[in-house]
Amino acid sequence: MKFAPGAWKYALVPLLAAPFALLYSATVGLVAVALGAGTLVFFRDPERTPPPTGIVSPADGTVSVLREEGDRVRLGVFMNVWHVHVIRAPFAGHVTDVEHIPGANRPAFSKESDRNERVHVRLESDTPHLPTAPDEGGSDADVTLIAGAFARRIHPYAEPGDDVTRGDRIGHIAFGSRVDLLFPPSVDREDIAVSVGDSMTAGETVVLESSPHPRDEQADRNT
Repeated sequence: MKFAPGAWKYALVPLLAAPFALLYSATVGLVAVALGAGTLVFFRDPERTPPPTGIVSPADGTVSVLREEGDRVRLGVFMNVWHVHVIRAPFAGHVTDVEHIPGANRPAFSKESDRNERVHVRLESDTPHLPTAPDEGGSDADVTLIAGAFARRIHPYAEPGDDVTRGDRIGHIAFGSRVDLLFPPSVDREDIAVSVGDSMTAGETVVLESSPHPRDEQADRNT
């Protein structure tokens, strides 16, 4: 099984302590083993296969936010401890910026999470893969990795200037969080293919229908 970077750093301490803990108490030793094994499960990084077309969810979890903010639509996916916490690119494009914003660590499902620590990964796409307005400036979409009550580390993989294909890994969050996808102004709420409460699979669940992108088609031919 593949793991996200940093998995062994967190898991080794309880796993190495387990034999010594067993000398003191079988219960304490088993708890240490469980903590180590649970950490590795938390950092699991399974392969995903994007569908032929469509903008895909950037995260595993449940849709907790779907709202209009001015002329843009925000989709938020809340991740529980049992979800995979590796974040994926929702569409093929170009990374224009990666911005880290310090903040609090409130529960990711609460309204106060809008002030939490976060990392914005801004992606620029080619039409017609993601609809864009002719006079629209700036990046097409923002993927925002938000720290939760127990999350203390956000690890972006992408850097400004990188090209990504749909479903590529662009980061992970250690221990509980939320991921938001802010669509460009050309996308209406009625265009979104999911609703609040729906279960998401990163890199596979279609959240917005789209036409094929040349980079995706080339990736499909190479697999």
